[in-house]
Amino acid sequence: MTDLTGAAAGLRALPPSCGPVRLIAVDGHAGSGKSTFAGRLAAALDGAPVLRLDDLASHEELFAWTERLMKRIIEPLARGATAHYEAYDWTLRRFTEPRELPAAPVVLIEGVGAGRRALRPYLARLHWMDRGAEESWERGRRRDGPGLSTFWDGWTTAETRHFSADPSRPFADALVRELLEGYVMLPGPVSTAMHDQTITHGDQFRPPY
Repeated sequence: MTDLTGAAAGLRALPPSCGPVRLIAVDGHAGSGKSTFAGRLAAALDGAPVLRLDDLASHEELFAWTERLMKRIIEPLARGATAHYEAYDWTLRRFTEPRELPAAPVVLIEGVGAGRRALRPYLARLHWMDRGAEESWERGRRRDGPGLSTFWDGWTTAETRHFSADPSRPFADALVRELLEGYVMLPGPVSTAMHDQTITHGDQFRPPY
C-alpha cells in the first residue's frame, strides 16, 4: 500500500489502551525503517504525536530505559495528561531538550524495543518492521557512515542480547514490509494465533504477557 489512510482509520477505531490513548508501537531491528514508517503513519493520522525511543535511551543505557518510559510517559498518558521528558543528545552525551507528548487519541512509539514485555499491556497495536537483522544493520551502517562503526559493533551485540531476552516479533499484530513504493502489512504472529485459536478452540487468544 502506498497510502496509509486505511491503516490509520483502523488504528483510530481501536479501543483506547493507555487511559484515553491508543498507543501504537513500531518495533524492529535498528536500520529496518521504523522511523520512516512511523513518520508516514503519523502523517496519515493527521500529525499524531511520535515518541522516538532514541530520545529516552543513552550511551550508558541502550535498553535500560523502561523505568524512565513508565514514569515519564506511560503514567501521565494513562491519566490523560501530557507527558514531559528530556531528550537525550547523542552528540553531547546528556539529556537536554525538554519535550512534551500530549495524550492524543493515537500516539506512536517508535524504536528498537517498543514492543518490549513491560510496554505491551499498554499497547493497542504492535507493528514489527519485517526486515532481517543483518540487512537492517547494514542499512544502518551505510546511513551513519564509518565514523560510527565502533558504536554499531557494540549496538548489534546489545540488540541481539535484548531481543533474545525480550523478543517483540512473536507478539506483533502486524508485520510491515517495505516495498519500492509504500508498504504491505501482513498479519503478525498474534493475529495469526488469534485466528487459528478461534477456529481450532473457539476461545479468545490471550498473548502471554
